[in-house]
Amino acid sequence: MIVIVDYGLGNLASVLNMFKKIGTKDVVISGEHEIIEKADKILLPGVGAFDAGMEHLEKSNLIPLLNKKALEQKVPLLGICLGMQLLTKRSDEGVKNGLGYIDAETIKFNIDPQLKLKIPHMGWDYVSVKKNNPLVEIDSKNRYYFVHSYFVKCFDDKQSLATCNYGQEFTCMVNNNNIFGAQFHPEKSLRFGMKLLENFAKI
Repeated sequence: MIVIVDYGLGNLASVLNMFKKIGTKDVVISGEHEIIEKADKILLPGVGAFDAGMEHLEKSNLIPLLNKKALEQKVPLLGICLGMQLLTKRSDEGVKNGLGYIDAETIKFNIDPQLKLKIPHMGWDYVSVKKNNPLVEIDSKNRYYFVHSYFVKCFDDKQSLATCNYGQEFTCMVNNNNIFGAQFHPEKSLRFGMKLLENFAKI
């Protein structure tokens, strides 16, 4: 069973609908500990600010359970957008500690004004996959839909799974063993996002 974690932030229905489109049946949205405890895979979505995300996880008392599932039981976990940023140690956007599953921090774009690129980074962009993994193929011409003003900077380059370029190269996917993250929105990325979620369901 795949559980899309409901902690008060995120585009949950869109993610669930995308799983339905690819024919993945055993997927639920839940913030209940009893349901998450039974998860074979966990998807952590998120839209909004870093500190608000961590506060919602704290108030729901979900952090110990996520630690148990991801770190002890090694259940595959995929963070999307803010959900990926919460996997890092900290963020420029707030003062709270992140989950720390990825050896990284979340920092604000600092793009040369001469490039005249708008923040947030919004729209379709190609990604460059750096290593073999179960979610996306190396050298694939995949495009995904982004909406973000902050990005993840990995301290351990081995945990940077894919990069994108928007005025500067930045990590847009991360991976540490059973833990994955995508800065873009696969649920808004048509066939490319469908394939990524289909691959996640098969892990």
